[in-house]
Amino acid sequence: MGDYYITLADSGIAEFTEKHSRFIGYAKPVTTEAEAVAFINEKKKQHYDARHNVYAYSLRNGQIKRYSDDGEPQGTAGVPVLEVINKNTVVDAVVVVTRYFGGILLGAGRLVRAYSHSASIALEAAGIVRMEKCFSCRIKAGYDRYGKLSGLIAECGGILDNTEFLENVVLCFHIPVDMLGFFNKKLADATNGKLQSEVLEENYFAI
Repeated sequence: MGDYYITLADSGIAEFTEKHSRFIGYAKPVTTEAEAVAFINEKKKQHYDARHNVYAYSLRNGQIKRYSDDGEPQGTAGVPVLEVINKNTVVDAVVVVTRYFGGILLGAGRLVRAYSHSASIALEAAGIVRMEKCFSCRIKAGYDRYGKLSGLIAECGGILDNTEFLENVVLCFHIPVDMLGFFNKKLADATNGKLQSEVLEENYFAI
């Protein structure tokens, strides 16, 4: 998992009703335990009148995983939510499922399914994205090479981030680490070795 990881594209909200109980699932990308806890506390405050605010989160840094049943029978709420996160191999994410009790006891099996479903639809609403380790690069070239270079970057799996039109054209892009060698070879072939890409930094980007 060193060259990529799976996380959430954005925050998401989804809800459904089971036997008059209202379940609201919230999912959010986070990078630290403090961010996860702050989001959980925010939802607890927002839904202070709810019977339960169940949560689970998984963090890439330190491989931290936490969950809480928040008063539901042990193993019927927090664990199913965490299992949905794990099943989707999602990290750097927190899920809170708020339950407004509808007066009908669901039983352990229905509770597990309800919390699992809430977590699933919350993740779906947030969107799951693959973050791949990439090099941020830059190329300076004459204006006559702009079109060819743009096409070459895309052909090799790179994404153009910014273009500066100065004395020369400066193309800033990111490309998966395992594609840079292939790109440099194609670049050398296309320009008779006259142009080289400059690596600026290494980071993760959504692919």
